[in-house]
Amino acid sequence: MSDDPISFLPLSPATLHILLSLAAGDRHGYGIMQEVARQSEGQYKLGPGTLYDNLQKLMNQGLVESAPPPSGDDDPRRRYYRLTPAGRSVLSAEIARLESVVREARLHLRIESPGGAV
Repeated sequence: MSDDPISFLPLSPATLHILLSLAAGDRHGYGIMQEVARQSEGQYKLGPGTLYDNLQKLMNQGLVESAPPPSGDDDPRRRYYRLTPAGRSVLSAEIARLESVVREARLHLRIESPGGAV
């Protein structure tokens, strides 16, 4: 994996949503799909193929890793995933990049931000 989080940018929508869903804690595959749907208010849905292909890629890149199941989870079929420190850095860099894009768009379109500034 590259040491520079910028080298991973821009992230695909699927990658962004997966990393964002893992930012709050470990999740199993179906839990990731549910969290992505919740965070996007149903506007973005991951299918199983897209999810697991992306998870494998993210694991190969060192951005996501396997996590032990939480105590009390009695379903041995569930595999849990977590964001690595490198994954958190890449997600932070992507959020900063997107904030810059939105700032520029507001400037050029003269759209007020929620705080009232242009």
